[in-house]
Amino acid sequence: MTACVFLAGASGAIGRRLVPLLLENGWRVFGSTRSGDKAAELRLAGVEPVVVDVFDADALRNHLYEILPEVVIHQLTDLPYALEASKMTAALARNARLRDVGTRNLVAAALHAGAGRLIAQSISFIYDEGAEPHRETDPLLPVTHPAYGETVQGVLSLERQVIEAPLEGIVLRYGLIYGPGTGFDAPIAPGSVHVDAAAKAAELAVTRGERGIYNVTESDGATLSDKAIASFGWDSSWRSGTAV
Repeated sequence: MTACVFLAGASGAIGRRLVPLLLENGWRVFGSTRSGDKAAELRLAGVEPVVVDVFDADALRNHLYEILPEVVIHQLTDLPYALEASKMTAALARNARLRDVGTRNLVAAALHAGAGRLIAQSISFIYDEGAEPHRETDPLLPVTHPAYGETVQGVLSLERQVIEAPLEGIVLRYGLIYGPGTGFDAPIAPGSVHVDAAAKAAELAVTRGERGIYNVTESDGATLSDKAIASFGWDSSWRSGTAV
């Protein structure tokens, strides 16, 4: 029987670049979406679509128990295309809830289904002020921060849930993502990462690395990704060479 991966957020910017990598490695890929229209697109890409809302804990639990994935990958976000400024305030609140409640439901479903590994998307651009480049052990912004406090709370909740779960929990702290499907053709700020390289890190983490938190950014002085490089063999310059 072919080993299975459940990819939450398969139709997102990173998910679309990750799917072909998983398929090439021989995984049977189940991918979630909330949209029936996107389900058809996933099927064309070789994914077995699962139409489910991560906030529907019972439905999510039932779907994963039917699939019994060895690995669950959490690439869920709820952000506007190109981070449109007029929509970001509401989006940050939705994203914080997704990282908290959505992650809780996904972890519970993964455990119920007997998954052995959970890989989750986090962010690397909320480190507190201090000497750069930032390592994974550096403190994040305080939860009282006027603009990003809610985001920090969501990130801390996601990371704690993944790392403390009784499976191999891996957190990928991505930099600001650019490239196809993101609305940005070039790095947005220090500590960015190309969407292809971000997807590659998740693909490598399926079979490599130990439980923990990993920065996944370009080496431009803002953050250090030495841990991901050493543990996964990750390269920030990696590109898929395909237009998806």
